[in-house]
Amino acid sequence: GLSMHLAPTHGLAQNVAKPLIDMLYPAPKVASIPIVAITGTNGKTTVARLVAHLMQAEHQVGLTTTDGIYFNNQLLYEGDCSGPQSAQAVLYHPEVSLAVLECARGGILRSGLGFKQCDVSVITNITADHLGLQDIETLEDLAEVKAVVARSTRKEGYALLNADDDRVYALKNTLHCQVGLFGLNDSPRLKAHRDTGGLCAFLENSFIVVYQQSQKSIIADARELPATFDGQALCMIKNLLPAILTATIFNMSAATIHQTLQAFIPSPNTMPGRLNLFDFNDVRVLLDYAHNAGAYAEIQHFLAQHDYKYKTGIISATGDRRDEDTKKLGYYAATMFDTIIIRHNEDKRGNCNDRLTRLLQEGIAEAGTQPQVWVISEETAAIEHALNQAKPNTFIFYSVDSVPVALNFVQKKHQEYIAHNTNKRNYMYDSQRQTSYYWRR
Repeated sequence: GLSMHLAPTHGLAQNVAKPLIDMLYPAPKVASIPIVAITGTNGKTTVARLVAHLMQAEHQVGLTTTDGIYFNNQLLYEGDCSGPQSAQAVLYHPEVSLAVLECARGGILRSGLGFKQCDVSVITNITADHLGLQDIETLEDLAEVKAVVARSTRKEGYALLNADDDRVYALKNTLHCQVGLFGLNDSPRLKAHRDTGGLCAFLENSFIVVYQQSQKSIIADARELPATFDGQALCMIKNLLPAILTATIFNMSAATIHQTLQAFIPSPNTMPGRLNLFDFNDVRVLLDYAHNAGAYAEIQHFLAQHDYKYKTGIISATGDRRDEDTKKLGYYAATMFDTIIIRHNEDKRGNCNDRLTRLLQEGIAEAGTQPQVWVISEETAAIEHALNQAKPNTFIFYSVDSVPVALNFVQKKHQEYIAHNTNKRNYMYDSQRQTSYYWRR
């Protein structure tokens, strides 16, 4: 009915569509929804989940991660959804009022981002992973890929950069948007940034603080936030910092941020495959998707906070990584564990089990610690063996391939254990965290 007025056969054309568009989208109103885009080598999935949790206090949130697509915590599609098609699926959702998008290296290289501009971007860190693939040979090459996300930030928006990572921090002067910085301590980089009124977050003693326009806000004692495991999970504190800055950018008060984070209980539901803990009396299992040297270093720090007599690591290697990276995993494992079980991923990515085993064993040997080494190829068989052989006061690190399969298996074992121990007075089950605690530990 508009065409006869826009392009009449006779007479002057009249733009009758303009009043309709003005009515639907008044001048002050933005037709797009806010986008938070998150990338980095490690931590991006957890940061995305933390941001989504915070933003749900005021928004209908669409979330993409390597675990799936979510709408307000409801799983819509399971799988690796960190690419542009998944981003567009969220952006097309009619009820989503804010999008939190995990942007992985592979999707960026294949097809871009799936959006033109974002309001907030986050780069968690840049460490060695996926090198030697798709012409990405060095950490500098990888930094350029991750920088695509930061450079997509609109001029009025914020790129949140890890000031403790030299390559991430170096991007600061290449961006045309506003910059926020985060780090574990009040480093000279952070001090210089906040002294000029810049946005930043860091730990002051054990408290998470935010500076904005030279105004200081104390968010919380990190040790009191459930996500940090009493402050023992340094990686989770690192993940909280950009999430808190994001909430600050969206004008969330310090009190609301604190209250909302108190409700984030780390569990297989809220963080599947990320620091999922299960206690079997005197045996603790940590199930985690850690698969590169940077992630292993974080596991090593977490393990150092506890005093276990026996330490078992179930490890594997991704088939398309460089030989040197695979050896590093074996080396790191040998510095942490007295027993190592080598398992194999279902997708070999062009490699073979025997070769990956040999590379891991070479890395183990380089450490010179001489741990006991088993090779149990099948994933669930490896964890079952570890549980059956575990002595009291044992810590088992379980690096998983398929998060749903691994979680389903361990949770089933855990439920069986609970069923046999419900009559013991020193046993407690936390239904919120979906894990258990030994009362006397």
